[in-house]
Amino acid sequence: MEPLFDEVDETAESVDAAVEVAAATEAVADDGAKFGEQLAQLEAIVVQLESGQLDLEDSLKSYGEGVQLIRSLQAKLVDAEQKVQVMMGEIAPGSED
Repeated sequence: MEPLFDEVDETAESVDAAVEVAAATEAVADDGAKFGEQLAQLEAIVVQLESGQLDLEDSLKSYGEGVQLIRSLQAKLVDAEQKVQVMMGEIAPGSED
């Protein structure tokens, strides 16, 4: 029976770590946050949701925060892609200044 308790302890520790990460990053959908910070927030939310230890209300709240983060991350990726395309256009063959 002891291995079962070890698994529970490990799961509880990972959930606690995810909760700490989420609590440390209070502004979930802050557009001023760096991409990596928002990605870490999203990963913490996924860990919380996958743990199955949140009640329905907390799960819905976390899910909503995750959706906001995904939208913000997607917007940042689109912006970065546009910037790269502009830069690639500037150094395209045949564009000698």
